[in-house]
Amino acid sequence: MNAPRIALVTGANQGLGRALVEGLAARMGTDDLVLLTGRSELRVTDAAREVAQLPGTHAQVRGRVLDVTDTDAIGRLADELQGQYGGVHVVISNAVARVLPDESQAERADEFIDVSNTATHAVLRSFGPALRPGGRLLVVASSLGTLGHLDARVRHLFDGASLDQVEYAVESWRTALHNNTAEEAGWPRWLNVPSKVAQVAAVRAVAAARRERDLATDTLIASVCPGMVDTATSRPWFSDYSQAQSPSEAAQAVLDVVFAEHVDPALYGELIRFGKALDWHGGTPPVEQDRMLTP
Repeated sequence: MNAPRIALVTGANQGLGRALVEGLAARMGTDDLVLLTGRSELRVTDAAREVAQLPGTHAQVRGRVLDVTDTDAIGRLADELQGQYGGVHVVISNAVARVLPDESQAERADEFIDVSNTATHAVLRSFGPALRPGGRLLVVASSLGTLGHLDARVRHLFDGASLDQVEYAVESWRTALHNNTAEEAGWPRWLNVPSKVAQVAAVRAVAAARRERDLATDTLIASVCPGMVDTATSRPWFSDYSQAQSPSEAAQAVLDVVFAEHVDPALYGELIRFGKALDWHGGTPPVEQDRMLTP
């Protein structure tokens, strides 16, 4: 008998995260386990119960409180799952902090960076070693996560960087925000751009160090862009949602990566959007978003 497969999704009690849990639970087996995580015990418990009762759910679904800003808690959970199950088969890092257009980007920077970046680094460091052969570790990012979306003055901080160097660059950006020197150093006013580039760079750093052995065992580490998704987090930023997907629709392309029969080497370590790798050096600085933040 095959050992049960273990899947974990962070930021999973609503929106895309919950849709990913629903899709995993529908496509995994009855002996498998999907952990739905979030910060609120009530929301996590309710969401796990609701998903478990959906028609078509096969796997077991359990709620687990996890505040991703507590990096020690991420490490403890990885150790627990490795000790109890011998590791994990699927990890999807999806947590994000909501910021509204009329809020101060600088004032919200710490929470945003802690949730989107510091937590991503912790997931990669803790769950990378716990990933079973043939597993999938995906970080939900954005097509804004390519280098071309940054000013040329700061691109070099992420290109070919190690995970330590990515962490240093993120903290340098955080310090510049607090010192009101970020814009003169070349950082965009919109937090989402450097945050997403840093997420993708962190994935690339970890993947580069283990590419050969992962491809030999059909294991995938990558970042994924689900496309425009109609959620409470993204809706305030866009006026035209005619092309937006529902969370369930957006989850399908991500789940197709998870359940692909074999890992495509061309996708390993890359930012994947609808089954194709985006050019790491592509993109242009998104000035339109910066204009939205101009007083």
